[in-house]
Amino acid sequence: MASVSASHLILFIASMMIAASVAGVFTDSIGQLSGAISEQGFDVSSEVRTDVEIISDSGSDAVYQNGNITLYVKNTGTERLAAESGQLDIFVNGQFATAYEVTRADGDGAWQPGTVVRVDIDPPQSSLSGDVRVQLTVNGDEEVFNFRV
Repeated sequence: MASVSASHLILFIASMMIAASVAGVFTDSIGQLSGAISEQGFDVSSEVRTDVEIISDSGSDAVYQNGNITLYVKNTGTERLAAESGQLDIFVNGQFATAYEVTRADGDGAWQPGTVVRVDIDPPQSSLSGDVRVQLTVNGDEEVFNFRV
């Protein structure tokens, strides 16, 4: 009878040790999952608050001069954006443009809601002709601007 109690006690202690180690692993995994969900929520929140509008006139000769494209883009969202190169993804006629400069139209500083930036693009093609399509992406917000050269 005592041997049955001793074996039950050993099995009980072993099962408690296994349960404690499994609980520790689950707690760590749930903490990591919670952190990842929080980060993703912050990114989605930033994307939702970001909205820009290209306010350049597609019929103006000032859009395409000397082989460069000049666009004026207004921050119409509530997210404060960085007015610097590398924050925008720009495609000209489907080709990724890496040579561009972003400057605040009314001075230096961040791209606050309601302010306008000037984007000077050196298109990937050596010369443009006919219909031109420029796609601008900021924090997941896409805007398309079409003009004719």
